Amino acid sequence: MFFSKNDNKEDDLSKVAALLIHAAKIDENFSIEEEKIIEEALLKIGASHKNFKEIIKNGKKIEENANQILDFTREVKNMNEENKIKIIETLWRIIYSNDDADIYETNLMRRLAGLLYIDNKLMGNIKEKIKKEISK
Repeated sequence: MFFSKNDNKEDDLSKVAALLIHAAKIDENFSIEEEKIIEEALLKIGASHKNFKEIIKNGKKIEENANQILDFTREVKNMNEENKIKIIETLWRIIYSNDDADIYETNLMRRLAGLLYIDNKLMGNIKEKIKKEISK
């Protein structure tokens, strides 16, 4: 199991959605393309099509009411390594969906690397992989 012990998968996915939404909004330009990237990621890590809209709606509420990113990084930290990497890849996809990363976005990723216990080398490798994918 890659979610917390409370066994409420929808709540856990809503918190993951909040983190992804936060990354999309940090440059003050939350685009439709970024929302599609978030939807795809949530489906890959276990959201069902049935409750998907509710997860996004709850994620937006959580993100709007959160004081700090710690409020929604716990669920990602508790994920298995494969899903944690999927989330990091998604975060970089969101950031580079508009072809560039600004200072706020790169600062967010530096902070998340520490909070999620992601090695700097791995974080850099994921970033470069996504940049290459997007530039194709």
